[in-house]
Amino acid sequence: MHNSSTTDTFEDKPASVAANETLEDYTLRYAPHSFRRWSPKVVAITALGGIAYLADFSIGASIGMTYGTTNAIFSILFAAIIIFITGVPLAYYAARYNIDLDLITRGAGFGYFGSVLTSIIFASFTFIFFALEGSIMAQGLLLGLGIPLWAGYLISTIMVIPLVIYGMKALSTLQVWTTPIWLILMIGPVAYLIHKEPDLVSQFASFTGNTGYAPMDMAAIMLGAGICLSLIMQIGEQIDYLRFMPAKTKENSKAWWAAVISAGPGWVILGAIKQIIGAFLGFYLLTKIPGVNATEPVQQFNAAFHDMLPGWLALTLAVILVVISQIKINVTNAYSGSLAWTSAYTRISKHYPGRIVFVIVNLVIALLLMEGNMFAVLGKILGFYSNFAIAWVVVVATDISINKYLLKLSPKEPEYRRDMLYNVNPVGMVSFLVAAGLSIAAFFGLLGSFLAPYSPLIALIVGFVLTPIMGILTKGKYYIKSENDGIKEPRYDAEGTPVATVYHCVSCNENYERPDVLYSHQHQGVICSLCKTMEK
Repeated sequence: MHNSSTTDTFEDKPASVAANETLEDYTLRYAPHSFRRWSPKVVAITALGGIAYLADFSIGASIGMTYGTTNAIFSILFAAIIIFITGVPLAYYAARYNIDLDLITRGAGFGYFGSVLTSIIFASFTFIFFALEGSIMAQGLLLGLGIPLWAGYLISTIMVIPLVIYGMKALSTLQVWTTPIWLILMIGPVAYLIHKEPDLVSQFASFTGNTGYAPMDMAAIMLGAGICLSLIMQIGEQIDYLRFMPAKTKENSKAWWAAVISAGPGWVILGAIKQIIGAFLGFYLLTKIPGVNATEPVQQFNAAFHDMLPGWLALTLAVILVVISQIKINVTNAYSGSLAWTSAYTRISKHYPGRIVFVIVNLVIALLLMEGNMFAVLGKILGFYSNFAIAWVVVVATDISINKYLLKLSPKEPEYRRDMLYNVNPVGMVSFLVAAGLSIAAFFGLLGSFLAPYSPLIALIVGFVLTPIMGILTKGKYYIKSENDGIKEPRYDAEGTPVATVYHCVSCNENYERPDVLYSHQHQGVICSLCKTMEK
């Protein structure tokens, strides 16, 4: 927690590599009170800056083109409602207890090693979306500057590295400064189009798509929703910022809740608006400039800017919008992905390589996806991925809201430290595997052609129903292995706020706050959760 020498060998001091936490950003642990100096408002703006991505425009355009306007809008709204509802308990938990989605998952039904699987699923989300945004930026560089796609992919990957290394401090500054510019560039041309050609809106409303689905076709709505629901995992990235929220007090309660809801589940409101705008711009391109790829955001905005500005300026602004958006989201993708990989790797190997190693790993995978032209099969990749994402998020949200709060089968305060948890908790693991397994079987048509479009709904319902059933069947006994961590002072005060008392770790000689420490018989003293993770 304090800056200290990081030259010691790893075996002598397991956490010495992680000592410079300003660089490491509490990869595997609770974010301490002493580090959380931002106001709720700054945390919320930083978290919302991460959703500047343009993939929403692509997703909206592709489902609008395929299933028609009415079906697309219902798909988008259905997905947004599900994402919002499941996001509330997760965002609250992250902000209240200052932990990321992996630490929440461990104590919410998955167990200490069980959540390694979900860490890898989350890491996959970050490199899929990094590749998607990088592809969009490369399309912008090709259109605006004539840079070939392969080089554009490389540029979009390399430029985020310096920003990601410096974690929350650099990211909060970047997001706060760029958000107003981004909003003006995004909303301006669309508002102008609607003002100039009001008939476009009614033509858009009656557009039926190019695959012949009738308006209000349930299968089409569910197929579209499956693609939108792949974004359910975005809550994990929002949480990587929300864990830095200040403690909730009587004085800041209103501002605190406003920030948690707007930056947590609230991201999806802006996301849904962007998807609908994407469908509108896609339709506009289809009617105005046939032959152009209507799902490419740079083409959408280039055409919209062209209607109000001279050609060279329109193209310049379209490219600037694409570049700002790509940097804003891809620093978040690279940052969150590095946290997820580090967490999974450290628990399996009992060795902490540092977050930066996995920044590079994540970027290399994303670059390979881009060079392999992932953008061309976007809908298929997202539709498949969403089955895993929905199953996980629904199981954790259900575990918190029903198993913890309603059925009181597991302790409300989260537990994530090794030895305090069972390695695997069947409640979350079984519910997740069954929900994901059945929905993927449906997705590939193994449950019959009728159920194929409904795979996201299967993941959702099975995860929601099975989690409390598994909790009741196991009587909640696999949530907590040990009630006592060997330290007299409780981890949370009477209000449920993490206690900020500082303890000294005898293994790495750093100071840590109360939620992050426990007594170790092996070391004959108090040690931090990271040293505990590293114990052979």
